[in-house]
Amino acid sequence: MLRIVDLRDVPQYAERVTDWLFNAFGSENSRAFFASVIDASLSESDYPVTWVALEEERLLGTVGLWRCDLISRQDLFPWLAALYLDEAARGRGLSEKLQQQVLDAARARGHQQLYLYSACADYYGRFGWQYLGEGLDYPDIAVRLYSKPL
Repeated sequence: MLRIVDLRDVPQYAERVTDWLFNAFGSENSRAFFASVIDASLSESDYPVTWVALEEERLLGTVGLWRCDLISRQDLFPWLAALYLDEAARGRGLSEKLQQQVLDAARARGHQQLYLYSACADYYGRFGWQYLGEGLDYPDIAVRLYSKPL
């Protein structure tokens, strides 16, 4: 049975989630950055929050609700961030379920809009995200900005 749970409730998966994020989104020297975000997710602070999708005890995916995910756009808040699915878990609708977890959490916190960025053109449009235009990730990487009203 599929469960989506707060990483604080299953901290034994923190190292694996850090590895996933570093391998999927990181660069040569950024593992410490991802480790710090995941460590902060384990605290009792409001942001960041990380959820994991589990089937039995098998880790399938992760997603986060972050205060800021794109340093050049600190005017936008909050962010759906670090959505990652294990390759074996792809194609089963899990991405949409993880996105919904973040949407529901952001709405419950009183937010009226949620943001994300992606290098993948058109993927998030399938889930109702509205394309806002180009953004710039560090150091000079063009990305696509999206928003979704809550």
